[in-house]
Amino acid sequence: MRLSESQSDALARYAALLMRWNTVHNLTAIESPAHVLTHHLLDSLAIVPEIQIISGERLVNVLDVGAGGGLPGIPLAIAAPNLRVTLIDKVQKKFAFLTQAKLELALDNVTCVHGRVETLHTESPFELIVARAFTSLVEFVGLTRHLLVKNGWWCAMKGTLPAAELAELKRLMPDVRVTRTVRLHVPHLNAERHLVLMQAAR
Repeated sequence: MRLSESQSDALARYAALLMRWNTVHNLTAIESPAHVLTHHLLDSLAIVPEIQIISGERLVNVLDVGAGGGLPGIPLAIAAPNLRVTLIDKVQKKFAFLTQAKLELALDNVTCVHGRVETLHTESPFELIVARAFTSLVEFVGLTRHLLVKNGWWCAMKGTLPAAELAELKRLMPDVRVTRTVRLHVPHLNAERHLVLMQAAR
């Protein structure tokens, strides 16, 4: 994946804003610039190729659940302008940061929502729902099923492959199929990362 100069600049400005806010609002436990790059930015960007396989060049509505400091939603919105990313978080200080980041980076393809995903209602369901270290697969699907368009995709970012969660999903939600699991390569990060892609059975 190649980024333009303006995209790289936007990511750098986002990282600087995240670190500046973090000193006061404790948005993330990661504080060093090097770790923000590897554990946040590059980690989030690692799923872009898989997301683009699904979305192609189409305009696609994406929901980032429990967005926190905007990860992976803001890097996705910067790297893939065809994505229309909605960031939702129930914590006021995190919502305030997301709103500020949208304004400072002039991200016209980002919408920020303060609230709980299970009570969110929309007239335009999402084609993709993404979560990064949010909760179990079963709970992720259960909380967001009402927001996913027919034939849409759940995209769960995990560390090691969650075998127990996959087994639980198969047992408790047999109508949800795991279309594939992808082992991600994150440059300069010596840790396992996986993406679990799921769809409701037709």
